Amino acid sequence: MLHSIFMLIVNAVASILAGVMLLRFWMQVVRVRPPQSVGQFVYQLSDWLVKPLRRVLPGGAYDWASLLGAFLIVVLATVAAVGLQSGFDFKIIFLLSLERFVEWICYGFMATLIIEAIFSWVNPYAPLAPFVRALNEPLLRPLRRVIPPLGGVDLSPLVLLILLQIAVRVISTLLFALL
Repeated sequence: MLHSIFMLIVNAVASILAGVMLLRFWMQVVRVRPPQSVGQFVYQLSDWLVKPLRRVLPGGAYDWASLLGAFLIVVLATVAAVGLQSGFDFKIIFLLSLERFVEWICYGFMATLIIEAIFSWVNPYAPLAPFVRALNEPLLRPLRRVIPPLGGVDLSPLVLLILLQIAVRVISTLLFALL
């Protein structure tokens, strides 16, 4: 019981920290400036790890330190979950971390798509709506070229959600085949 409570806490903290670092990376990739409240939250929660990593991995066009920081957090959470049971087998920990990392990236994209859909239904003029739309636009743009709106309804977010779920399953299957 204590182990499951410990893992719940570790997974909650790790998913928040890694999610914030992935958001920081994606904001730079799409070159979107976050609203002040979101920016303060993201930078204050991630600077403790990103700034030291930038000394080792200097930035360029992309914030690689944020991406590496997110992966390191996933590795630490995986070590806490599996390392104690597997005897710290490096191959198992690495492959599970990689699978979890890709899952969290896909789940992050799914979350922004769902948030954008909610904004479009409830309040398309909400202050965060343009920010979320800008985060999703690079992923939706190629699909919108192929999938026309049907009856004025844009189905590309739904198609992207399905494609992301397929990606999670395919990558999980491929990585588990390597174990």
